Amino acid sequence: MDYEAVVGLEIHVELNCPTKMFCDCPNRPGDEPNKNTCPICLWLPGAIPRFGYEALDKATLACLALNCEIQEKSAFDQKVYYYPDLPKGFQLSQAHYPLARNGWLNIIGEDGQSKRLRIHHIHMEEDVAKLVHEMEGKTPISLVDFNRAGAPLIEIVTEPDMRSPHDAMEFVRLLRTQIRYAGSSECSLEAGTMRVDANISIRPRGTDQMNTKVEVKNMNSIRHVGDAIAYEIERQKESLAAGEPIVLHTRLWDPVKKVTIAMRGKFAGPCVPDPSVPPILISREWLADKIARLPEMPTVKAERFNRQFDLSEEESFQLCGEKETADYFEQVMAFPVPARMANHWLTTQLLPALKEREETLPASRVTPSRFAELLMLIDRNEVNANSAKTVLMRLFETDLPVLTVIEQGGFSQVSDASELEGIIAGVLEKHAAAVADYRGGNAKTLGFLIGQAMQASGGKANPKMVRELLIKTLTP
Repeated sequence: MDYEAVVGLEIHVELNCPTKMFCDCPNRPGDEPNKNTCPICLWLPGAIPRFGYEALDKATLACLALNCEIQEKSAFDQKVYYYPDLPKGFQLSQAHYPLARNGWLNIIGEDGQSKRLRIHHIHMEEDVAKLVHEMEGKTPISLVDFNRAGAPLIEIVTEPDMRSPHDAMEFVRLLRTQIRYAGSSECSLEAGTMRVDANISIRPRGTDQMNTKVEVKNMNSIRHVGDAIAYEIERQKESLAAGEPIVLHTRLWDPVKKVTIAMRGKFAGPCVPDPSVPPILISREWLADKIARLPEMPTVKAERFNRQFDLSEEESFQLCGEKETADYFEQVMAFPVPARMANHWLTTQLLPALKEREETLPASRVTPSRFAELLMLIDRNEVNANSAKTVLMRLFETDLPVLTVIEQGGFSQVSDASELEGIIAGVLEKHAAAVADYRGGNAKTLGFLIGQAMQASGGKANPKMVRELLIKTLTP
């Protein structure tokens, strides 16, 4: 039988607020264990939570970035379940009255066409503590770190609109970009500030029936999201072919073995209104202020880059895929640098070098002004492309001015015609056979002679002038 997948996602995003959601403890889960705690986030009996409105601010901006309708009233419930990372026995979450509903994102499907994927709702909730399992020693033990307890989260619950791993990966990728632009979260799967759970089922292609779903957790990269969904789709097909029913439960993704592993049965505890946190009532004036504060989003920015800097649509959308990249490019363009050159050097030289060094643009020594200065020198033929690549690498290691780095390394481009003519004369004398080949009609030999001239100049010759002078000298 021909099956199709039905996939929905539940995505937890940690808001980058300075404090936790219901207390003033620092929101830094990675600190020394149990350093950032108080009676409220330790969930001691009698401690009353105090809602932090910066969480509402950040959450609202994220919801607007995902095209959601902000609800006039939202409220917190006690989501009851029993697990060691939640010793009070319930989590404060918006089960009945979420902050936002009816969002969407348009992705590019596998057929190259735009495809709208819907968001059912987005709610706020507090994070739980972190379990640390110590397996060494005679007796394995589990420890609880409360630094994460009470961290402000939003949970994004999609409609089951995805039909493939591609859909899910593109949705997560675009959602991450949108929320980063809004400034609400870093959305790092690797660092745990974004966590994705996938609900996966299969059905006969062409039908609308909803079958038993299986939840998959523990994907810490977008690639793992796709791999886990692909594996689970095939696993369910094989189960049905073998006559085994699909059972509702939760599985974990093992990125080493590339398989999903049964974890536990699904448990849905009751959700009852919480009496300690007042309902959130949002006025039109407050919401209008947040809409006005929403920054220029990636699609709009890419369209502007296309018009303002005469870049292609593909170049513009690639630049605007990450906010820090787009911001960096725009700062470079404040200098008299050709846009196409800036885009080329940024995407083919600077970004790969940063990735190799595990650095980020904001933290790099290669500031927009230093990068622009190097590009202007290339544009003015004061340093050639090969030498500029070496200079760029040295800028990562020093704060010296760009011109000083060039002077100390002897990277200034040789554009003096008489000096280049002397270099070329030596090359032609040394490679008489190549000269004869070129004059005999083998045009490819010119590239060899240019390379020899560049090598003889220590890579500092102006390649355009070398080419012109060679052709002039070799032409009868």
